[in-house]
Amino acid sequence: MPEPIRMSFEVGCSRTHAFDTWTARISTWWPRSHTVSADPDAAVVLERRRGGRIFERTSGGEEHEWGEVTAFDRPRSLKYLWHIRSDRADATEVEISFHELGRDRTRVEIEHRGWERLGDGADRWRNRNLAAWGSLLPRYREAVAAAGV
Repeated sequence: MPEPIRMSFEVGCSRTHAFDTWTARISTWWPRSHTVSADPDAAVVLERRRGGRIFERTSGGEEHEWGEVTAFDRPRSLKYLWHIRSDRADATEVEISFHELGRDRTRVEIEHRGWERLGDGADRWRNRNLAAWGSLLPRYREAVAAAGV
């Protein structure tokens, strides 16, 4: 069974700022190359509540579902089901925790799990997502810094 993907890193801002950049400002740092439509004007939306949707909305108004928020505890943690480009029944789980280390320092911890639901394709999907995290997180860190504290 594939192990969860676990990552941890620090950002130079408050926990609230780090959390809000991830949730409220996701469209500012999410690359359009990592969307279903690849529409350069697509908006990425994370509805900031339990039961909220994660989706993209193209410039033409078409929506593509990516996931569902299962826990929302601002500014401490966020959990969601993730099923971009796949069936919701095959969703993996993402949990992100924000730990305040000081006034302007936060540790972000991510665990992406549930690969066993994907059967024979689990290792392939895990590896693909691991690579995607590697390209997403630098953009997130840049957005945290650019938005100021």
